[in-house]
Amino acid sequence: AYQYIVESLGLDEGEIFNMYHEVPSVRDKDQFLMPFIDILADPNFKTGNLENDQKLLRSLIVFAAIMEGTFFYVGFSQILAMGRQNKMVGAAEQYQYILRDESMHCNFGIDMSNQIKLENPHLWTEEFQEEIVSLIRRGVELECAYADDTMPRGVLGLNAPMFKDYVKFIGNRRLQQLGLPAQWSGIPNPFPWMSEMLDLKKEKNFFETRVTEYQTGGSLNWD
Repeated sequence: AYQYIVESLGLDEGEIFNMYHEVPSVRDKDQFLMPFIDILADPNFKTGNLENDQKLLRSLIVFAAIMEGTFFYVGFSQILAMGRQNKMVGAAEQYQYILRDESMHCNFGIDMSNQIKLENPHLWTEEFQEEIVSLIRRGVELECAYADDTMPRGVLGLNAPMFKDYVKFIGNRRLQQLGLPAQWSGIPNPFPWMSEMLDLKKEKNFFETRVTEYQTGGSLNWD
């Protein structure tokens, strides 16, 4: 989808896909994630002791709650906000598909992490919980820096402080999903329409537009 949007807008692919090297806020997010992704991708990594079991749980939480559940949301809300104003509606529709996928990945990863906690309570020490809170706070800081980079000036009734409030709102939500205390008090959701896109199933007129919901397995016919 990203490739399709870049090609459709006639953007320089080399410049766009190299930004994780060139833009500090994008590079910093990438560097933050790599140690945790390396653990998940290491074919020789083994569990079976407290240290490695906590490494696995930590990496799963970072992957689900921060990478999938926090780092995409500034970009999503920016494009979808434009779509709500009938600007770049095709790109916004592509992002709706991506948003549904990332939301499912995030919720699955958090549910799996919570199940691991339930089955292995000795991993969920007070010190480990404090470390997870610190990691999510750091993830929110990195995404707020990205909001400053991508929205240096307000446009279409949107500005960087609104996106930073939204990231903090999302950060609180991820913490609460993990059974941890919220860290940013008095932060309302500045984009309640994003919750509608994430949490509600919506029907569309089949003859007027394309549906962005997926078929469930029970609805498919493989004959």
